[in-house]
Amino acid sequence: MDVTRLIAGERREIADLLDSLTDQQWNAPSLCDGWRVREVAAHMSMGFRYSTPQVMAQLVRARGNLHRMTDRLARRDAAAATPQQLAAWLRDNAHHPWTPPVGGLVSALGHDVVHGLDITVALGLDRKVPAERLRVLLDHVTHRSAKFFGADLSGTQLRADDTDWVFGSGTPVTGAAQDLLLLAFGRRLPEGRLDRAAT
Repeated sequence: MDVTRLIAGERREIADLLDSLTDQQWNAPSLCDGWRVREVAAHMSMGFRYSTPQVMAQLVRARGNLHRMTDRLARRDAAAATPQQLAAWLRDNAHHPWTPPVGGLVSALGHDVVHGLDITVALGLDRKVPAERLRVLLDHVTHRSAKFFGADLSGTQLRADDTDWVFGSGTPVTGAAQDLLLLAFGRRLPEGRLDRAAT
């Protein structure tokens, strides 16, 4: 599986989608708490635009708090850039080799796919993540990875109703695979997207 190809495809498609948004959509809330669509878009390209020394300097300024650093940069860059720039930063860096501090290329793909869904799900857009990209990410879901993103999946079984994928054991939660992926990444989804068995 050529994960770099999957990453490039996702970045280009999200860039195209961003180019189609209205001003109202750019300023609408995303699934990321406290971020509008424009902050999510700015954050998605942060790894391309800041060198490692620059990131370290910003982290020191944030007193070692990664969340504080990324939040401040996303807000600053979203305020300074036009929507066209935000989209272009993704498209022009489709093949950029950036990866998060842990997880390598699969984590980079997850970063792009999940933040793309943070935008499209919140806006009510019916975008389906291509199956091969989704499958790579589903196959890497673990209890440990979910916990890293603030999701406690203990005692829960995730069941996709649109593909052959089941994770965990316990009380069933059924829904589209990409919605279950969001759940595993600690997202709160709009009401009615998941079917939780009564306990």
